[in-house]
Amino acid sequence: MKVFLAIDIGATSGRHIAGFKQNGQTVTEEVYRFPNGAKTENGSLVWDTESLFREIKAGIKKAFEKYGAIESVAIDTWGVDYVLMNGDKEIYPCYAYRDSRTERAIDKVHALMPFDELYARTGLMFASFNSIYQLYCDKLDGRLENATDFLMLPEYFSYKLTGVKAKEYTDATTTGLVNAETHAFDEDIVERLGLKKALFSHKLENPSFVLGRFLPEEEKEVGGSAKVMFCASHDTASAVYGIPMQGNQPYISSGTWSLMGIKSESAVLVSHDLSNEGGVNNTFRYQKNIMGMWVVNKLKETLVRPMSFAEMDAAAEESGYNQTFDVNDKAFFAPTNMREAILEYMKKHGIPLPETEKDLVRSVYRSLAKCYAETYALLEKNTQKTYEELYIVGGGAKNKPLNRFTEEFTKKKVIALPIESTALGNLKIQMGE
Repeated sequence: MKVFLAIDIGATSGRHIAGFKQNGQTVTEEVYRFPNGAKTENGSLVWDTESLFREIKAGIKKAFEKYGAIESVAIDTWGVDYVLMNGDKEIYPCYAYRDSRTERAIDKVHALMPFDELYARTGLMFASFNSIYQLYCDKLDGRLENATDFLMLPEYFSYKLTGVKAKEYTDATTTGLVNAETHAFDEDIVERLGLKKALFSHKLENPSFVLGRFLPEEEKEVGGSAKVMFCASHDTASAVYGIPMQGNQPYISSGTWSLMGIKSESAVLVSHDLSNEGGVNNTFRYQKNIMGMWVVNKLKETLVRPMSFAEMDAAAEESGYNQTFDVNDKAFFAPTNMREAILEYMKKHGIPLPETEKDLVRSVYRSLAKCYAETYALLEKNTQKTYEELYIVGGGAKNKPLNRFTEEFTKKKVIALPIESTALGNLKIQMGE
């Protein structure tokens, strides 16, 4: 029996999920799970990549102890974040996408290449955390002077395991520097921004690319040898590939972010409000980033009367409060206190305030559902197609009140699949499916 290992790391947790074939079906087993989160260092939000790599190896070791042999390993994470390298040395820190440092770079980038032109070339919607703005910050700060490489996080961890540096297509498309037509780094953007050309000299490899096997020292530490390959290393790309979907219907990969879109053979360059991110086999996911479970999780942490997630779900059903707000507003991106941020937003915009914590919870759920409906309508408008269903996968698919509100607002059939879709997509690629 061949065992494959998907290492799926999100912004709040990571998990190692083994997969193997049994009676023609893919069976998955969680081997290891660990917490994750950005930390504050010298006033900035950063990732502890050394700790993450230790957790990656700890999970691989557990897998070898359980199964004896592992055929291959592939790592996926969120997009946009990367590690700068000077040869084999890291240039720290590894900044986290919710850090505010890019605010000073955005206007400077757009002065060199207006966003309309950037979008026409890359198809990537504007987000202050896109790698293009992070890299320009690094240029302003002199961090690129000694840099020989920038490795997106899955590329970096794969390099640490194998000693091989390579670039993967789906994650590269989250940088805002990949041309949607050529599927390669856009040389004109790099030149106009004055970024170091050597950083973009690698060919973008497609999922299933094999980097090599564990380095001898890593093999010794984890207790075995395995092949390391690229899955669709941007986690949403793996998640969408893992959806057992009939036809091509809109999806939501619901986690810290809710990524809502459709699969497309070519970039849809109609609206700046939606993004074209890379999928398997040089395809695209035409989608929108919606604040998602981040708002729910951060509200839970700041409620005056603490509630479990089950109690929050019940509260959303019990309340009769139906006011909504723009859940995607930047006020909710990284507030100190989510509860206070929502109430302040409501006051500022003249929205009748909730009377109870139950009202507040219901408002968040319904605001998310309303945003889903607005995005669904935009997808239909821009693709000039009508869809009938909405597939929801990931942790957020377990939220029954949110699913019901989503059906109410979209007037579409919601198919909720609370499965580890990202890990399934990761494993499918490793298995050659």
